[in-house]
Amino acid sequence: MTSITLTLAAAAQIRSQIARHGNGIGFRVGIKPVGCSGYAYTYALADDVRDTEQRIEAHGAMLLVAIEHLASLDGASLDFVTEGLKQSFQFVNPNVGITCGCGESFSLKAGAGKGVAA
Repeated sequence: MTSITLTLAAAAQIRSQIARHGNGIGFRVGIKPVGCSGYAYTYALADDVRDTEQRIEAHGAMLLVAIEHLASLDGASLDFVTEGLKQSFQFVNPNVGITCGCGESFSLKAGAGKGVAA
């Protein structure tokens, strides 16, 4: 079974965003091909659960992850961090090989992320 953890700060931010939005059941995360290194994380509020997603619940919040992205996120932790004036969701992901200089994209280690659409 895939292991993705959610910090208390990330769960609180997800609950806060759903409350501000006025509806939603969780937070959809994944990866997409982009950038100079290969992939970037995707984040969106979710109003439904798709048949092709796994639910991960922790601290009163729900993550929805497409099955095809599970291997790329296995062992990762989603956090919500504040750095100066910038606030953002950030993954700490053991499957990442190299991160580009801008910090927006990354490559996966060899063997990680099988099944990710390129």
